[in-house]
Amino acid sequence: MSDEEWDRFLRESVEGKAGAPVEPSARARAVERRLRGRSGQPEGWRTHSPARPRRRTGWYVTGLLAAVALLMVGLFPQQLFGWFGDNDAEQDKAPLAAESQSPSKAPGAEPKLRATRAEPFRGSPAARWADGAAGITVPPAKATGWMDTAQVERALRKSRDFLVAAGLDSRVLRGERPTKAIALLNPHQQDVRDYLRTSLSTATPTDKTDPLLLFSRFRPEKAQPVGDVVKTRGRLTYREGKRGALEVTADVTFVYPVAPADDDGRDAEVVRTIVRREVVMSWDNPAKVITEPGTMSLVSYTLDMTNGGCSEPTGYFVPPFDTTDEQTADETRRLDPYDRSKALDTNNGTTATGKDCATATRS
Repeated sequence: MSDEEWDRFLRESVEGKAGAPVEPSARARAVERRLRGRSGQPEGWRTHSPARPRRRTGWYVTGLLAAVALLMVGLFPQQLFGWFGDNDAEQDKAPLAAESQSPSKAPGAEPKLRATRAEPFRGSPAARWADGAAGITVPPAKATGWMDTAQVERALRKSRDFLVAAGLDSRVLRGERPTKAIALLNPHQQDVRDYLRTSLSTATPTDKTDPLLLFSRFRPEKAQPVGDVVKTRGRLTYREGKRGALEVTADVTFVYPVAPADDDGRDAEVVRTIVRREVVMSWDNPAKVITEPGTMSLVSYTLDMTNGGCSEPTGYFVPPFDTTDEQTADETRRLDPYDRSKALDTNNGTTATGKDCATATRS
């Protein structure tokens, strides 16, 4: 710079003339040095620059694996659950829900396993049935006929009590008199009185006077129960009957495991006698029918049985131990005693009459 230009610079700076050069401030010099160290377009000192997102690779991988797992469960549930145990086997052992309506089909096939004293229901659909009275479903009560709701509830409970006393009482199973069951029957019903007197006193009952139509009995010198459990499955239904009575229908299957009376218990032969009973009971209005409080009249009673005897009626179930029964079953007529989807047929060859017995497909 020449001396003249330097003099002019000093003079204009002192006088504050427009366009005179101004020395940069310290802040400006610092910004300038920072910008010189960067490349590209400079940013304003008030310009917002959002933070760069962090990569969360772990979460993405976890979500992807979860989605794949859900897809596999939806497409291959049985195979996946099989990795953690035999789910079907556990499900097969689970108790069945109570029977609230007539089933649509027979129970599925079971492995053909021999019943033992330790496992008397082994290889049978009854293994998943309830024990004793618990297997007889009692529906909710509502006012019907001459009875209010509370009376219907009591009548349903007593109807089940009758089935328990007739088919589950251990003394009755040993051939003793069914006293508790008889106490629930209307003593003024003449035809039932005649049936009870004849069936429980004669040594040679007929088809119509066989006590097995109502009561389960075994000769203690021939057969003994295996364990204390009888498996049951069935239900009660009700409606308004004649003269405003409460008509209760019981449809129940009983499974009795028994062994020979002289068995030593070591390698017992266990036979399951399977009995399905249908009993229709009428809880009559005492203003219209002669009856006693707490008793009911019998409308009808029928049974269907397997492994209970194919010979003439004896008044007791006759399980076929070791030998065949006196009368050979008809191989052309086969039935499943566990199939509760079909109505009970008293003429199908398995009733107490012993005539033309059908062959059971399983026991």
